[in-house]
Amino acid sequence: MIPENQKVKFAIVGCGHIGKRHAEMVTRDPESELVALVDVRTREACGADAYDVPFFNTMEELLASGLEFDIVNVCTPNGLHAEQALIALENKKHVVVEKPMGLSKEQCEKVIFKSLQQSKQVFCVMQNRYSPPSEWIKSVVESGILGETFMVQLNCYWNRDDRYYKAGGWKGTQDLDGGTLFTQFSHFIDIMYWLFGDIDNIQGKFADFTHKDSTDFEDSGFVSFDFINGGMGSLNYSTAVANQNLESSMTIIGSKGSVKIGGQYMNEVEVCNITDYEMPELAPTNPGNDYGAYKGSAANHHYVITNVIDTLKGRTSATTNALEGLKVVEIIERIYKVRNEQLNLQ
Repeated sequence: MIPENQKVKFAIVGCGHIGKRHAEMVTRDPESELVALVDVRTREACGADAYDVPFFNTMEELLASGLEFDIVNVCTPNGLHAEQALIALENKKHVVVEKPMGLSKEQCEKVIFKSLQQSKQVFCVMQNRYSPPSEWIKSVVESGILGETFMVQLNCYWNRDDRYYKAGGWKGTQDLDGGTLFTQFSHFIDIMYWLFGDIDNIQGKFADFTHKDSTDFEDSGFVSFDFINGGMGSLNYSTAVANQNLESSMTIIGSKGSVKIGGQYMNEVEVCNITDYEMPELAPTNPGNDYGAYKGSAANHHYVITNVIDTLKGRTSATTNALEGLKVVEIIERIYKVRNEQLNLQ
């Protein structure tokens, strides 16, 4: 537990778009302090000059420096998340890890085991849970207002073209990216799991329409499954959409009504048709992270940092705990097992 009168000290590993967003949110919060940045590039090359803190090229250099800090934010390529979380935990630091927590259930289990062994927290970044439509639909589902869940359809149709997949970069590689569901759509799979729980009886059809020369994996898929808690679901996704993102939407058919949350980032309630229910007015949703030529999920990282501080000071609990982070990875891993089995048959 960190005392109330003490700032929470953060070291951020990875100074890409997301790492710099973490740094910005930490410096804005009066209860937190940014003490170090880490990136394999130079300070100038990754645009870290805006932050007047020590800069290191490796976690090993950071840990050998003698700097005091409480928590490591892992904002590096996907394939490094679990490895770097383990290094931080072994050195008795709490961890904030960007999605995905790892690229396999086994990697995530090692992180959870180490966190329990060291009595340290692991926070998984799933910032879409903070969007007003997400918070609203969570309350609707949990209260039983929609009744029995019959069907859930999750549609994720985004643009990721050569403006995103740069030659020689980590995006699109099997070992560091891991796949479309890990990098682009794990936030929405997380919301589905958060609302309806685990799935089984997974079936799917997959294709690579426009990324044969830029990625090691599929860009599109139709996936169907059953929810263990009842009802059936589908996930339809693609990064082959031309020009710009089309939508991220969730349609829920229940025994007492139907809801559709849509927009590019599941940021708008498009339909609310529930028996004897009047929908409240929701707060506006933050826009998607703007990366120039392409757009990402909601810019809610300030909520993540606040939750970390409040949890470490004993005021609340983690919004997304390590077990939930593991479950999202496991669901994606099982979907990709179906994909791989299909590829082996062809």
